[in-house]
Amino acid sequence: MKEKVGEVFSIVRDNQPVPGCTISKTIYDKENYITYFSMARKTDISAEIFPYYKFILVNEGELEVYTQERTWNVSKGSSLITPLQIPVGMRTQDETIYIEISIRRNDFMNEAVKAGQVFELANLIPVQEGKIVNMDVVHNNTMKFVLMSFDAGCGLSEHAAPGEAIIFALEGEGIIIYEGKEYPIQAGENFHFAKGGMHAVRAEKPFKMALLLTLA
Repeated sequence: MKEKVGEVFSIVRDNQPVPGCTISKTIYDKENYITYFSMARKTDISAEIFPYYKFILVNEGELEVYTQERTWNVSKGSSLITPLQIPVGMRTQDETIYIEISIRRNDFMNEAVKAGQVFELANLIPVQEGKIVNMDVVHNNTMKFVLMSFDAGCGLSEHAAPGEAIIFALEGEGIIIYEGKEYPIQAGENFHFAKGGMHAVRAEKPFKMALLLTLA
């Protein structure tokens, strides 16, 4: 993935919109595309038909996803999986930053999420006392998008990443231990592991995160 490794960063801070413009940055282009979009206020990406779902995660602002029949308003912290077989476009009233992941028809999609429904990732999983909760949202042989919640005092022991991964801190605060160094991370921030990078996660308070893992 084309992203900085081994430090806390912010997709929002690093991808600010330019007035009057729509900007895209593809960070992964194997079987599934992963692309950052920065849209200035009152900009529009024309509706088109794609042979795959688009899994959209809004990091800042509010995105209007539209078809000829309806419009979905997807705000900061919310997500949408676009429908198939009809033209889908994006537009904004204010500056908006979001991530788009292509999801092929035969990829696994959890029953908790459905195309054409807006949902908040942090609300899909609970925090349970003394436990770590995992949910695979979508996956195939080369990509996984996983949600995890940690109760205070819970954590993952040190292990190596089987591929590159980006963490999205969704709620609360956690600590990422990467190659022996600790990195506090809070909601709205990100972290990128290199393939084979030794890492662990610790939560001193309840913490929710998403993990986007690529294996090719």
